[in-house]
Amino acid sequence: MAFRKGFIERSLMGALSFFRQSIFADETASLPGLLQSFDPRVKSATILLFVLLAMFTRSILVLGILYALCLVLAVFSRIKLGFFLKRTWIFIPLFSLMIAIPALFSFVSPGETVMTIGKLYVTRQGMLAACIFIGRVITSVSFVVLLSITTRHFELLKALRSFGVPQMFVMIFGITYRYIYLFVEIVENTYRAIKSRVGSKIHYRKGQNVMAWNIVHLWARSYLLNEQVYNAMLSRGFRGEPVVLNQFQIRPRDWWWVFGSVVTILLLAFAECTKKI
Repeated sequence: MAFRKGFIERSLMGALSFFRQSIFADETASLPGLLQSFDPRVKSATILLFVLLAMFTRSILVLGILYALCLVLAVFSRIKLGFFLKRTWIFIPLFSLMIAIPALFSFVSPGETVMTIGKLYVTRQGMLAACIFIGRVITSVSFVVLLSITTRHFELLKALRSFGVPQMFVMIFGITYRYIYLFVEIVENTYRAIKSRVGSKIHYRKGQNVMAWNIVHLWARSYLLNEQVYNAMLSRGFRGEPVVLNQFQIRPRDWWWVFGSVVTILLLAFAECTKKI
């Protein structure tokens, strides 16, 4: 029983810690790495081009090259691969893997049978479709995560505004960013409060009542917290536009990065169109 409770506590605390670190990565954005040195607008635009290529390509080799490029960029940006892989292979890619499994079988993807599992037939066309789908998801998620952890939050929001993203969307995104951090803190503090007051031994019916009451209380607090976060931002001068201390300035290395990115994308697209990869 003690092992189970310890396991539950470690799992909850680990999940909250992982969630907090996944969202708030300003520390990695402050490192003197490759991507951190580029202008946020240039970096966002080129990452978007890589994501678009990953979404439209039908070549597994192109997806593999793009993913390898993403890992190389992460290394040159001084991001530990373990840190990066944990944030790109959990949740969305694993969920996509579960979605792609039915595409392996003949009733979804008819074609040449490769193997048989009971009365189900795995086809070559299904395996190709599943691999392309998973590759697109993993590559796209990896590039987006790489952008988010190498760019400060407000700089990314300001870059979005420079591309004409509506102010309301940027404002909601900024408020949500702060709200989630406070919400995670509330969940962690609520769990510790329950543990300190209830103790290690409790009947399951009483435990259900305690958890139900705390869920209701947490919902009420989160509703009030929404207004409090917004009012706090207004009191500090927030008017819907992200403000950063450093002014955006495109330098020669930014143009070299754009040139290299565009050339790489065009070469991969041309090679796929000519059936060379």
